[in-house]
Amino acid sequence: MGAEVRRLSNWINGEWVESASTDRLDADNPATGEVIASVPLSTESEIDAAVQTAKAAFPAWRDTPAVDRGRVLFRLHSLMRDRFEELSRTVTIENGKTLEEARGEVLRAVENVEVAAGVPTLQQGSFSSDISAAIDEHSIREPLGVFAQIGPFNFPAMVPFWFAPLAVACGNTFVTKPSQKTPLSQTLLTELTAEAGFPPSVMNLVHGAGEQAQALSAHPDVAGVSFVGSTPVARAVYETATRHGKRAQCQGGAKNHLVVLPDADLDAAIPNICGSTYGCAGQRCLAGSVVVTVGSVREELTERLVEATSSIRLGDGLDPDTGMGPVISAESRDRAFTYIDQAVKDGAELLLDGRGATVDELPGGYWVGATVLHEVTPDMPVVRDEIFGPVVSLMHADTLQEAIDMVEASPFGNAATLYTNSGGAAREFTRQVNVGNVGINVGVAAPMAFYPFGGRKQSFFGDIHAQSTELVRFYTDPKVVITRWPDKTDGRDPWD
Repeated sequence: MGAEVRRLSNWINGEWVESASTDRLDADNPATGEVIASVPLSTESEIDAAVQTAKAAFPAWRDTPAVDRGRVLFRLHSLMRDRFEELSRTVTIENGKTLEEARGEVLRAVENVEVAAGVPTLQQGSFSSDISAAIDEHSIREPLGVFAQIGPFNFPAMVPFWFAPLAVACGNTFVTKPSQKTPLSQTLLTELTAEAGFPPSVMNLVHGAGEQAQALSAHPDVAGVSFVGSTPVARAVYETATRHGKRAQCQGGAKNHLVVLPDADLDAAIPNICGSTYGCAGQRCLAGSVVVTVGSVREELTERLVEATSSIRLGDGLDPDTGMGPVISAESRDRAFTYIDQAVKDGAELLLDGRGATVDELPGGYWVGATVLHEVTPDMPVVRDEIFGPVVSLMHADTLQEAIDMVEASPFGNAATLYTNSGGAAREFTRQVNVGNVGINVGVAAPMAFYPFGGRKQSFFGDIHAQSTELVRFYTDPKVVITRWPDKTDGRDPWD
């Protein structure tokens, strides 16, 4: 018996509204290949309706005291904790990652709600008395209106919640367009926002794909857009939004380097590297995809990494024995195979080949086995391009500086990690690498919700990053007030 196919609707003005569009896309369970949801490509008028209802709700929500907005978020936080396992299973079913990985994702979403609930402190302004004789000056941060978010498939619960909680905490209203490949997590979270007590139209959801994302990015009543996805799409969204006078923060792709020095503790580093490179089947913007050995560690690390990688078990993410789930789609699988094929033609040595991977009980799944390529060079596409799959390239450097130069040569600047026991090497690496997130003996340098999520070069388009006080800056604008009060020292009532 096949999986139940959910026919999804849009959430507009506090209710589920069936789309009038006759165009729909199928969302699959990538472990089985079965269709689990029918996703509407919302019409232009439906996108406009979501924006207009959010715009209409803005004045009253803006005037709601920050402490009261925070209390609604506390209720949402409690509901997300109560439904934690359901949310995690939903992520696994629609994305393919293991249940443990999904739990980690949902926990990060919860943490962003926790931070947003502290908005009475986060949104505080500043005050200076007597900037001149009898004149005071203060600043306040005011919300701007309707904001939109265009979500990725790889973290369908967490990434939209980098943005939505703080946007509404600051007094804005919000429209989310989840990935058409993974729409169920945000559908469930939208239901929880309503149950938590958000007024109708403060939080809205519209389904769609690229055309709908562009429509939101260009809509005249949207003040700003947040996006996470591939670099070509991030650039397109950023250009559309800014051309129409909007704020934009667009997180793009990555090609993260993991650098290993001879003094590294390999007993700790090897499982950490495997978690970084093969966690979530390599489908995350902080995944390590190029491992750079420095000096004498080359042979031992290569041998131990291949040995550890060979034991990773493919399967359904709901199975507790699964070490790695599928990639998101047949297209993603074929893309990874194409890069492996090309790398071999370019002269790379294939130490572990994931192209023939299968799972007997799940023949319809989108399987790519853990892959290790050796003797790759910086000019190869497998090193320069984002593959977004469980494909690791091994390169070698004679010195730390040479390894840092390899990191710098990448067009991306999301993250880089150094494995070492040397504080001096760690300091030099941290100072030199031109990336937004640095790990020292940490393979996935994912900032906590109270720190900003960085990104440079082709990994980020914009000025203000996601999470924490960075987002408060994005979702508000400062207003400066300078005051002079009448002088009563002459005994007259200044109001006469």
